Amino acid sequence: MKQLSENILDITMNSVRAGSPLTDITVKEEGSMLTLVINDRGCGMTPEQVANVTDPFFTTRTTRKVGLGLPFLKMEAELTGGSFSIESTVGVGTCVTASFDMSHIDSIPLGDMPETVMTIVGAAPDKDIVFTHVSGEKEVVLDTRDIRAQLDGVPLDTPEVLLWIRDYLESCYAEVFGN
Repeated sequence: MKQLSENILDITMNSVRAGSPLTDITVKEEGSMLTLVINDRGCGMTPEQVANVTDPFFTTRTTRKVGLGLPFLKMEAELTGGSFSIESTVGVGTCVTASFDMSHIDSIPLGDMPETVMTIVGAAPDKDIVFTHVSGEKEVVLDTRDIRAQLDGVPLDTPEVLLWIRDYLESCYAEVFGN
């Protein structure tokens, strides 16, 4: 994938397909290290599935015979000298963690997180997403539960709501991180 945000989108959609009512997406920057954590409360995986999940020819889907999202994320992290881990419990959920040395020549950019979060919310308007981007003392947070409470029944996938989510995150990034 060309940007880490594409990996985040792919893995979060896996969480949605796994029935997770709430998925936490955290981006944490510490020096040159960037860590992604996607934690869901979906159906979880068996130990056998966890052991095989980074094999591109292993998938639990019936619609295709390959699953490339997690293998690519693992490869991208390890190419930078970073790390990858996955923890999962059946009936509890799954937590995927990948760390990247962003100063490494093989690192790929994070990408457009406001657009990615907007896309996730639009694709799964009945699910809750908590997105947090932390860098030192600076933090950007979006919690769809808070937005949903303010909307009084207006669906999250309404175009105006999705555009507001993207614009809100863009303004938060500009204010908090200056970009």
